[in-house]
Amino acid sequence: MRPRVLTVAGSDSGGGAGIQADLKTMLALGVHGMSVLTAVTAQNSLGVQGAWELPAEAVRAQYRSVVDDIGVQAVKTGMLASAELVDTVAALIAATDAPVVVDPVGVSKHGDPLLAASALDSVRTRLLPVATVATPNLDEVAQLAGVRVESEEQLREAAAAVLAYGPRWVLIKGGHLPGDAVDLLTDGTEEHWLRAPRHDNRHTHGTGCTLASAIASHLARGRSVPEAVTAAKEYVTGAIAAGFALGAGIGPVDHAWSLTRRAPEATATPEARGPSPTSR
Repeated sequence: MRPRVLTVAGSDSGGGAGIQADLKTMLALGVHGMSVLTAVTAQNSLGVQGAWELPAEAVRAQYRSVVDDIGVQAVKTGMLASAELVDTVAALIAATDAPVVVDPVGVSKHGDPLLAASALDSVRTRLLPVATVATPNLDEVAQLAGVRVESEEQLREAAAAVLAYGPRWVLIKGGHLPGDAVDLLTDGTEEHWLRAPRHDNRHTHGTGCTLASAIASHLARGRSVPEAVTAAKEYVTGAIAAGFALGAGIGPVDHAWSLTRRAPEATATPEARGPSPTSR
């Protein structure tokens, strides 16, 4: 049977991020994508014009409907909007025997808030402890852990701060730093530095959702965490290189790039330090 991956996230009506980006990524990587909708947004290339969260009972019913009948080999979380939804999803995930990728979405690409400030403590104490891999960007690290990263050397400090909340692995995304796009994956013992060329392309909407979904897809296929993250980094780098204009603002990455054409210089280069990677 084809590996099955469940995304628990919000909808992006413009199709570049959220549930839509997750399912496109899963299709491109050969797994069967399923979804639990947590919120609906009115969103386009210019920003988020409105957002409405679903009731916790609707989220719980969707999750149980999928997991109890079809089953999952990996779960990915994105926009959860409120403390109630974070607590609900964390409890569901804790009772599911599958690796979990937590993308702690706080704001949109345009800076629009997608997580209530009152939910931050629930993310720290309920959601991150059940994550196999957490994938915060630098703004989310500052929001969650109070660590502001301005150089590559500070990625270790950021990783340690997030790991203190309990995820098995953390991937600190350094894409906002100057130079090559460098990320740090670590479980506190092993370090894997992932580098890729920075592409001069402003159309990068959906990168975080796409990366987290790609990691979940590779975990569902049986890869170890370092292997899954390395492969996902390669995929998202190609998607960024092939990103295209859509509307009047920031366009999306191209989730189908690997199916339709080979993006230039799309390979991410891992720098593993420490013992050989082991599957978690």
